[in-house]
Amino acid sequence: MARTLDEVLATLPKDRRRRVEDHFAELKDEVESLQELRRVAGKVQAEIAAALAITQPSVSKIEKQTDMYLSTLRSFVEAIGGELDLVVRLPSRAPIRLRSLGEMTSSGPHGTPAVPTTGAPKPKPKHTARSR
Repeated sequence: MARTLDEVLATLPKDRRRRVEDHFAELKDEVESLQELRRVAGKVQAEIAAALAITQPSVSKIEKQTDMYLSTLRSFVEAIGGELDLVVRLPSRAPIRLRSLGEMTSSGPHGTPAVPTTGAPKPKPKHTARSR
């Protein structure tokens, strides 16, 4: 006869049960997609479309994208009433929160930016042909 999950969990040692419950708590706070995130927030696509001044089909398209600009993701999250936090995890370091991605983070000599203020690469200088 098949056992229920509760019956299986009841047979586990206390520390193992605690680890399973902790892992479950982490997983239940995760979502797999922007569509699921929007639903958790209690919003419909039409509401997001109105907040972003786009059409409902455009919201559907955003929800299906696997790669997008951070600005698009930030706008979507704000439209559902949230706030986007970016956290970097490096080996042997505590997590680091990026507060303003793409803005000047430090200065070089003479007050020039040491880090570009946008994610775009610097344009290459144009070479003109010289007449000989």
